[in-house]
Amino acid sequence: MSNKVMHGGAVHKERSSVAVIAALVCGTILLIGLQIAATREGLVGPIWGLIREYGATPALWSVPWAGLAVAMVGLSNRRRTIALSAALVVDIVVLGIRLIIGNRLALGSGPLIVLTVLTVYAAVRWSDHERVAALRACALGFLLIVAAKVAATFLPLTALTRPMVLDEYAKVADHALGNPSWLVFQVVDALGPVGNGIIHVVYNELPLATMVVAFWQLRNIRLGPEYWPSHYLVRTFLVMAMIGPLFYFVFPLVGPVYAFSTEGNGYQVSDIWPHIMPTIDVNPVEVPFDDETPRNCMPSMHTAWALAIFVHSRGGPRWLRYLGAFWLVGTVTATLGFGYHYGVDLLAGAFLFLCVESALRDPDRGWGWFRIRLVVSFAVLMLVLMWAVRYLAVQMAQYAQIAGPLLVATMAAAVVAFYATFYARPDSTLGIWGRRPVEATSDRDTV
Repeated sequence: MSNKVMHGGAVHKERSSVAVIAALVCGTILLIGLQIAATREGLVGPIWGLIREYGATPALWSVPWAGLAVAMVGLSNRRRTIALSAALVVDIVVLGIRLIIGNRLALGSGPLIVLTVLTVYAAVRWSDHERVAALRACALGFLLIVAAKVAATFLPLTALTRPMVLDEYAKVADHALGNPSWLVFQVVDALGPVGNGIIHVVYNELPLATMVVAFWQLRNIRLGPEYWPSHYLVRTFLVMAMIGPLFYFVFPLVGPVYAFSTEGNGYQVSDIWPHIMPTIDVNPVEVPFDDETPRNCMPSMHTAWALAIFVHSRGGPRWLRYLGAFWLVGTVTATLGFGYHYGVDLLAGAFLFLCVESALRDPDRGWGWFRIRLVVSFAVLMLVLMWAVRYLAVQMAQYAQIAGPLLVATMAAAVVAFYATFYARPDSTLGIWGRRPVEATSDRDTV
């Protein structure tokens, strides 16, 4: 091996270590700051909320189990069996205790307890790369759980700190896209109770799909450090979970099902969703809303996360690619058809994903112009979209024949640019524009 290659590898490793340390410091500051803000508002907060889930009632059973499942990639099959069995037993025992003392039915403490014990045991008793693989996998599992707690803390904070919502602007701007929430509801309604139930599961249990894709990407890391992929789904998920909810405070929306139907519990602007198509309101205004409904529409994080699952599943076998496509279609259908989001929210979520993924994908290629132009462009497009919805909503609706195709064309161009930079054949026109390295292989062959 040449000195140049060795030096390049050392530099990349040093940069990775610095990035990890910086991420840990920033994450710790965010957690502490968010906990302080939550405590001042009378909320549980991410740190105390995580501690409570060891014995109290977990909010979602799927998140701790997904975290433990991701941690299993660092263990042998025998140890996986022992850990999963122990988590199931502990969960059942804790569930029984909850029922005895009159608490509500809930699961999730078992995997969290076992994940903690596993982390301590691996650090104390195991050695060499066996310990490193286990600890890194456990860290990823914990990060998934913590990220969910951070996101859950943001939601009530938005309701308490943003009394006014901008739903009238989003509703008007959505005329440019044909009022997709109202239209997709017709599709969801036609699916009947069974179809509705499936879509609800897809929407609510996003961590399960994340777990499956992440487990496949990291399935061989216990075999040695060389089996760690340079980029994987969990990284994208964590970064988006830390960045995305901040925009809830910038552009507070509650969604059409709350703003324009009786689900608003008296705070709704009108009762037109989903059966009465909205007309163009030339004077949209901010409207007051309750202090309980989260302002969590702009951008659509479910869309961003579903896109991440879809893109990262492209490198897997056929069944995984089908799963990624199914989860994306199901999530988009649910976000619109259940009235949780407007069409413009989904576009903003897509731009958020493209921005974060462009910053993280193919880290070995460094930060050349090929990457900078994507990250900056996608960030600007997302901010411009939000600005346009706020200040040009009426014009977008009145000139829908121009605004609608322009929005769609912009998103299509963004997708093509992303594809050209990270997927196109290096010798193709798109690959040359995207500055794909000649030695690059298809994403179907790598993770």
